Amino acid sequence: MEKGKLGVIGGMGPQAMLLFCQKIVDLTDARSDQAHLPMLILNDTQMPDRTAALLSGETQPVHDRLLADGRTLGAWGATAVAVTCNTAHAFLPQVQKELGVPIVNMIEETAGALQALGAKKVGILGTDGTLKTRLYHQALEARGITPVVPPREEQALVMSIIYDEIKQGHKGSPDKFAAADRALRAAGCDRIVLACTEMSTYKDWHGLDDFYVDAMDILARRCIQICGYPTKG
Repeated sequence: MEKGKLGVIGGMGPQAMLLFCQKIVDLTDARSDQAHLPMLILNDTQMPDRTAALLSGETQPVHDRLLADGRTLGAWGATAVAVTCNTAHAFLPQVQKELGVPIVNMIEETAGALQALGAKKVGILGTDGTLKTRLYHQALEARGITPVVPPREEQALVMSIIYDEIKQGHKGSPDKFAAADRALRAAGCDRIVLACTEMSTYKDWHGLDDFYVDAMDILARRCIQICGYPTKG
């Protein structure tokens, strides 16, 4: 069977895109350069902010740019596309209808992985935009899993980690993270999903344990498999 090429729409943010590409390399069971998955990377740092678009209702510019980027990657030879932003997945159902290349859905894949782990009640650490769209809520509930979001004060801390810290080149505050973590554990969560790729970056920098399910890890592993390459573990 002919193997595929992965197109990556990144830049949302740039650090998260770099981490995703590193995960692709790290998770591929390869013994030579030629055994690795070919990637076509479009680091679109000019993509409008997805959360701002969803909260304001000005969604068309994001849709149009995602579609244009997907078509560019398709023209370059991509056989599957990954979008390294959870919030951007709110736009992907319509983009997919207009794009001839399949998009690997990070949220659906992550919900499936949580179901396979036997999770019953899952906390969601993501942007206000991701929470507003209820994308994770719908995917989890469809699999019999109860979604939980942080209280308003703790959610403000999550947004601060994402926008005031990691997107500005900082490592993220452990104190702020701990506050959100405590709230979700107190609510009875048996897993927490890192539902923002900046949260994935936080995990990489701070060494979080397996209580946290990283949506970017799930996406990277699934992309390798879809393109016909073996994964480690």
